[in-house]
Amino acid sequence: MGDIKKIAIANRGEVAVRIIRACQELGLESVLLHSKADINSRAYRMSDAQICIGDSPVGESYLSIERNIDGALAAGADAVHPGFGFLSENADFAQALQDANIDFIGPSPEAIRTMGDKIAAKKIIAKANVPSVPGYNGADQSPEALAKEAEKIGYPVIVKAAAGGGGRGMKVIVDSTSAIEMIAAAKREGLSAFGSDQVFLEKYLNRAKHIEVQIFGDLSGNVVHLFDRECSVQRRHQKIIEEAVSGSISHELRSKMTDAAVKLAKAVKYVGAGTVEFLVQDDEFYFLEMNTRLQVEHPVTELVLGVDLVKAQILNQMNRFNVWEQDLLIPRGHAIECRLYAEDPFSVGMPSTGTIGFQSWPDAPGRRFDYGYEAGDAVTPFYDSMMAKIIVWDETRSRAISKMLKTLDETILFGVKSNIPFLKQILSHPEFVDGSFNTQFINQHFAEGAIPFNNSDQVSAIGEMCIDKIADVAPGSQSFKSPWAQSWSNT
Repeated sequence: MGDIKKIAIANRGEVAVRIIRACQELGLESVLLHSKADINSRAYRMSDAQICIGDSPVGESYLSIERNIDGALAAGADAVHPGFGFLSENADFAQALQDANIDFIGPSPEAIRTMGDKIAAKKIIAKANVPSVPGYNGADQSPEALAKEAEKIGYPVIVKAAAGGGGRGMKVIVDSTSAIEMIAAAKREGLSAFGSDQVFLEKYLNRAKHIEVQIFGDLSGNVVHLFDRECSVQRRHQKIIEEAVSGSISHELRSKMTDAAVKLAKAVKYVGAGTVEFLVQDDEFYFLEMNTRLQVEHPVTELVLGVDLVKAQILNQMNRFNVWEQDLLIPRGHAIECRLYAEDPFSVGMPSTGTIGFQSWPDAPGRRFDYGYEAGDAVTPFYDSMMAKIIVWDETRSRAISKMLKTLDETILFGVKSNIPFLKQILSHPEFVDGSFNTQFINQHFAEGAIPFNNSDQVSAIGEMCIDKIADVAPGSQSFKSPWAQSWSNT
């Protein structure tokens, strides 16, 4: 660890743009390690240098340790920032960089390996006296033995890939008739996605909140928490809307959770940004997992605390950073983040690919847009369909919800479909507004995606306006109604 002048970015899309911005502010050179599909992407255009590391499929580019390291070496990079996803939680990647005398902007390979293995992590948290969900993480991995353990735990039970994350390798077992089949499916998914078919079982908490705590450790061994985030709005175990801080947990419970998160981070000598995730049900909390990387939803924490987590990561790696004083970290106001996906909002998240014809982000106070695409860029089928994150801040939660709804109304995107109608319906739902929702919210109310609305009257009105008024109404006149004001601009 030492002085850094050039950072290679082993990622793509909006997070690559976010890291490039941090490099620019710190006066550091950025190098984008990209696939062929991301030639001339927004991050490609913004970076100081670019190196193609392989073809479009992730296994031939973003998930290839060898190609990423070769690219970083060819660029003469001093460090690599992995962003999130891809190789960001791969201990072998962090170790290989270390062996090549390139800094990995993140925790040590040992911390990643320990906390990335969900079974090993459970042993660590047991020693730290952090509560965890009842379950089974034994050595007998046969589907038949695991099914018997599921019976002992009591249904519903969730089976998870030990090396997994992001919702992959997870299956909910509701009764004994489907147990062996679901366990076998989880093992196959784990092997395909993470190279390991090892799984473990947990009691499935079907009324739980998903609350996570942001932590940060410096090179001197100091660790602080940056409070919590509400992440219960999920589809297939993947988050859609996040908030900081959670409006549904008590001060006492928050204090217990943040103390547990810091205690766990210190136990593994954690360095850099990380997140400890918990499930909360009946005013009790249980350890879920630790993400040894930057989170997608980090902007909401940045907005309520006035910090820059990405610059802190980089400065920490250069030994030019001491963590904030815990007593001075005081959240102010409320922040909400919506993940903007290129998808059909009425078809359970079916991705929408194509070229973006036009987009407009409605800048205003308290609004932030982290985006990886611009007009003319193509959304391809090779990667996750998240195009951007829309983040707002306001003084209260209710005002933040109103601001987000207004921001989504004013966001314009042509060329691909987006989930904006879905996001607006979620934000307007009574359970979201009053904060009573839990991780089953989407399954209970939006299992088929957004609820279709009847816009036939609206379409007829637009048609009549075009026919009757086009001859005598010009833009700028009082009676002219811009089509951009119609709700179909967001579908």
